[in-house]
Amino acid sequence: MSNDDSIEFEGSVSETLPNTTFRVKLENGYEIIAHISGRMRKNYIRILTGDRVKVEMTPYDLTKGRITYRMK
Repeated sequence: MSNDDSIEFEGSVSETLPNTTFRVKLENGYEIIAHISGRMRKNYIRILTGDRVKVEMTPYDLTKGRITYRMK
């Protein structure tokens, strides 16, 4: 259930931080802090360093995001 005003990017996980938080390097070169969405936590989807992920961000704060999908 993504909002219409959210922005989606693809990137790779560069570092694992505490509390299911990750440092993600986006395709455009920026690095952001992202956490796992609730649906991914519920389904026990594991994310490791180096994984390709899809990140959803709001236009209000472009330094934080939510990981919504792990690429296969």
